[in-house]
Amino acid sequence: MIEVWYFDGCPSHEVFMPHLRALLDAAGVDERIHERAVETDVDAQAHRFLGSPTLRIDGVDIDPTAGQRTDYGLQCRLYPAPDGVRGTPPDEWILAALQRRGSALAAD
Repeated sequence: MIEVWYFDGCPSHEVFMPHLRALLDAAGVDERIHERAVETDVDAQAHRFLGSPTLRIDGVDIDPTAGQRTDYGLQCRLYPAPDGVRGTPPDEWILAALQRRGSALAAD
């Protein structure tokens, strides 16, 4: 399952969605993207929400450092980029997560 977690009004979420769809299409992934709105800080804590947008594939955050983080909350999420930081995850992380998923499915 491909999920994008966000909070209403997040400008990065709005920019990310068409880019993610195009990236998935280019990778040959024809799957629905489930959008999950986080509305309260309590929800953010309960869902281990590191900020908007958060992309999870089969329940796993694509950020390789997400498992060590605990800064959950209703906040904009920043991702590392060659020129600093940006509000959307790097394509490389998305493609790597899809590749890991494909490898896991092939092993089953």
